Amino acid sequence: MARLRKFVAYRRLERPYTRTSKFKTKSYVRMTPTVKIPRFETGDARKIFNCTLNLLSKSDLQIRDNALESARQTSNKLLETYLGLNGFHLKVKVYPYHVLREHALASGAGADRFSSGMAHSFGKPIGIAARVAKGQSIFQVSVDGQNMEIAKRALERASKKLPCSCTIVIEKNNAKV
Repeated sequence: MARLRKFVAYRRLERPYTRTSKFKTKSYVRMTPTVKIPRFETGDARKIFNCTLNLLSKSDLQIRDNALESARQTSNKLLETYLGLNGFHLKVKVYPYHVLREHALASGAGADRFSSGMAHSFGKPIGIAARVAKGQSIFQVSVDGQNMEIAKRALERASKKLPCSCTIVIEKNNAKV
């Protein structure tokens, strides 16, 4: 089974050279991989909370969908354990739509007979990533004021799963609950 390539190869933001078209001859990307994030919102979305915490990126980069899902699961588990299902609202604010490609070269004995080298080097899709700008919100957690420390700890855990350094910004909503 093939291993995932290190994400250092895909981290930088460059001009996306991907094209999906309804006409097969004009389409460069053969298929779009499925998103590994099953839920973008968890918790109670209808309840109005008086504190909102945002996890902001400190740099421009791409974040793979499996890293986003891992961070979401980590923070969601902590929030559900301490606050229950109705004590918070967690939202993933970015969507992975950028198709990552890999041009795998054949190696070994006789590889030169069926390898085209870099002649046709567009690459095959291996995954998808979200393009994140500096200062953009990646995760948003809404909680009541007394649960702010738990939400902050959950976002700190999520930031450890992401390939960038992040900051947490707290907003106080003056809504009556």
